[in-house]
Amino acid sequence: MTDDTAPAHRSATRASYDAIAAEYTAWIANELAAKPYDRALLGAFSELVLAAGGGPTLEIGCGPGRVTAFLAALGLDAGGLDLSPSMIELARRHHPGIDFTVGSMTSLRCADSSLAGVVSWYSIIHVPDEELDEVFSEVARVLRPGGWFQLAFQLPSIPAAASELEGPGSLAAGRQVEHFSELAGIPVDLDFHRRSLDEVASRLAAHGFTASARVEREPDGHGQYPESTRQGYLLVRGPRLGEEERP
Repeated sequence: MTDDTAPAHRSATRASYDAIAAEYTAWIANELAAKPYDRALLGAFSELVLAAGGGPTLEIGCGPGRVTAFLAALGLDAGGLDLSPSMIELARRHHPGIDFTVGSMTSLRCADSSLAGVVSWYSIIHVPDEELDEVFSEVARVLRPGGWFQLAFQLPSIPAAASELEGPGSLAAGRQVEHFSELAGIPVDLDFHRRSLDEVASRLAAHGFTASARVEREPDGHGQYPESTRQGYLLVRGPRLGEEERP
């Protein structure tokens, strides 16, 4: 899909991250060092992929590549994909020797059943509801039977008003959207889609994934990387051979 034919929200997301790529990369460079939970969960994912025989692993929505590089350091054959050409340029510059590609999570340039693992680390927060199933369908397609899929995402905040409990995009529906028009003093046009663990797990189950671990943690409002929302993590496994035919 070209820039001319991409949905407006995708073009806006690409342009926004192109605009903030340098500032974002500098700010986020040491984030994993400050987040032991994140390192532990990525470590567990890596161990499971390696225990299953290893193989190519792809981070979708990799940004400047810090998580992809962390996975590679743990022994995975890791590569990254991102919508933003500027992010990919920085990923290649900072992490030479790792394969980084510009592309969309809704159309992965991978053969069927070719990947041992996939990671989505805070990337589905920019995917609207109408495209989320496309992303999960693509991940199911490219994963080997029984392959692992690790996700991290923001959870809905505590409601500030009763109106947030009503409607299809409400907290009652397990979803919440917040729009940002500025980050670090730079104009952007970004929607942050926050979904509950149950909401994401249910959508994954519809594509044959089975949950292995669910983690929810409170926001860390201190330090260099303060958070304003609760964080959710899901580790799921794709169908194994023969499971698709079971009644």
